Amino acid sequence: MKSTSINLSDLLPKNFDALLECKGVTFIKRAGEDSVRQVVIDVLCGNNLRASTEHLTRLRLGKLNAATFMVYLLGVHAVKEFGRTIPLMAFKTITGRASKSEKELCQWMIGLTKKGVQNILRDDKKQLEKYTESFAANLKVLATETEKESGKLQCCVKYANGKESVLDWHDMLSLFCTIGSQTLAIRGSEKSTYGKLFERLVLGSVLVALGFEQTIYPPKKTSKVFWLSSKIGEREADATLLVAPGQAVRFDLGFIGRGNPEITKDKVSRFERNLEINKQTYHSATCIIVDRVGDGSGLEEQAKRAGARVIQMSMSYWPIELAKWLSTKFEHESDIANCNATKLPALLKKKLAAVSFENFVRGLTICEAGNDLDT
Repeated sequence: MKSTSINLSDLLPKNFDALLECKGVTFIKRAGEDSVRQVVIDVLCGNNLRASTEHLTRLRLGKLNAATFMVYLLGVHAVKEFGRTIPLMAFKTITGRASKSEKELCQWMIGLTKKGVQNILRDDKKQLEKYTESFAANLKVLATETEKESGKLQCCVKYANGKESVLDWHDMLSLFCTIGSQTLAIRGSEKSTYGKLFERLVLGSVLVALGFEQTIYPPKKTSKVFWLSSKIGEREADATLLVAPGQAVRFDLGFIGRGNPEITKDKVSRFERNLEINKQTYHSATCIIVDRVGDGSGLEEQAKRAGARVIQMSMSYWPIELAKWLSTKFEHESDIANCNATKLPALLKKKLAAVSFENFVRGLTICEAGNDLDT
């Protein structure tokens, strides 16, 4: 005989928490080093980050969608009228003590995302009960109307160990709502995720390819080493490179398109000209790496006046341009500087073959699944 209630935690697949977790190392393990390496090489060769990471987003979404479908199948199998109990179960889970993954799933089950909580409930938890009751009533009406228009539905699904679940219109519409909210939330969070994550991955990779060694701050060596994300002085840099004793470069990388010229202009003069590291003074140059710069922005001239360099990732040869700048300014030699643009992908693949990308993102928490799209 079916139960009348169940703990949501009993229905969640074992990999559900891992799919929602957004630590840098977890992401790389989930996506696979080879997939991450290919995306990094694509970006280093001028491809758009969003286009290059779309397959990773689809992979994560597909796994989450499948896991959510299994929650419904197991719930329908175990609980009488499971779909009708979801709104109350979701309300109790969201307002009670539960894991982060349970709360997020329950938000999706009643059509909410983090932005939905902000915009629909105005961050007022007292409104949640009223909203949940309204959601349940509307879903019931929708299921009744759908059955009248499309006929009765009994969707029988057979799955592991000979189990069988039968879903009606109410169950299916509830599932569609959950999947839709989940997709909005995950796609929105991926936008933020990939920005933070690939800033480190791309910067770390291009500097390794140019012949520099990753280290930690404070560094023991005084030349040909770099470290990621550090605050020395007033501003934090995405990477700091010690080219030679007394010579440094501070990098700021952002996947900013030509629609945000003012943000990019602010970065040009953000770093101090001199740094003190291990009681040694370094003259510091600034390198700003952006997706692309709009025509007539005046950014190149402003950068030149500030002693900075702006490099556009939309240029398919941008690592070559960076290598030539380092050669001209600091006399740092790299075979990438003399590489033909058509041969750059193969050379980068060779240089990054043994790189462990986990080292670039260790300790980095990159997103919350609730940071959904602005829709």
